[in-house]
Amino acid sequence: MEYLSFELPIKDLMDQYQTCSLVGEESGVDVKLACSQIEDKIIDKKKEIYSNLTPWQRVQLSRHPDRPYTIDYINGMVDKGSFLELHGDRNFADDPAMIGGLATLDGQKVMIIGTQKGRTTKERQHRRFGMPNPEGYRKALRLMKLAEKFQIPVVTLVDTPGAYPGLEAEERGQGEAIARNIFEMVQLKTPIFTYIIGEGASGGALGIGVGNKVYMLENTWYTVIAPESCSSILWRNWDHKEDAANALNLTPKDALREKFIDGIIEEPLGGAHYDPAAAFHNLKTSILQNIKAFSKFTGQELETQRQEKFIAMGQFKG
Repeated sequence: MEYLSFELPIKDLMDQYQTCSLVGEESGVDVKLACSQIEDKIIDKKKEIYSNLTPWQRVQLSRHPDRPYTIDYINGMVDKGSFLELHGDRNFADDPAMIGGLATLDGQKVMIIGTQKGRTTKERQHRRFGMPNPEGYRKALRLMKLAEKFQIPVVTLVDTPGAYPGLEAEERGQGEAIARNIFEMVQLKTPIFTYIIGEGASGGALGIGVGNKVYMLENTWYTVIAPESCSSILWRNWDHKEDAANALNLTPKDALREKFIDGIIEEPLGGAHYDPAAAFHNLKTSILQNIKAFSKFTGQELETQRQEKFIAMGQFKG
């Protein structure tokens, strides 16, 4: 387990617990009481730290290297062996930063689409740290259209620091690809449920984020720009990233208050990486509840509800 700077008090207690257990094993002395007391201190310290996270600390937690990624959620939620990954945008190439395919959740057919980061250095380079190219968004749209054709609900999992900013991405129409997805998603006649499972930055997130329901996991962020980029623009350096995080109102509670999202999915104490199975269960439960709730809507009703949801986010004065 890797620890962030603000988690170091927990690491110290974990080290004490491991030492206590080792002493008991090697000496044969009963240290259950001492170890139990340390366990209680660990739980109390976790509650103290994670109930008072600053916006920047929540950003850090959303990027934790041990945090589950899209493919982890897919493997942890779908019926065994049911995920069939689909590739390519039928135009240019397959984008490994965007994955998607058909699966079943407790027998319910779904089309799952999401941005995928990498764990190793090689995989991170291959997937561009979860930053899709235009062909990634075009692949996602192709899969959504396929789901619409067969009346299959769409689930999108967002974990991206933004769309890929490279020259080749711009040459192939990055802005148009994202805008096309938004334009098409508001008109899709099948239910769409979006979940922010890590980072949710800018148009890179919105390109697969137009849902009938939008949720954020407890330790995630969702806003128009990453705190570092905001600091770089306003102060010409990254030194004010914490100030930017505070000003951007990027936490789940902020987004729920402003009605940008519909709810917050609870994570295990300390984050999804402490107990991935529990995180998978909570997300799966929400998906199945939403599919059931929206199953009675017609295609036109789904389209209207989605459009009205996003139109209501803006206020205009004539």
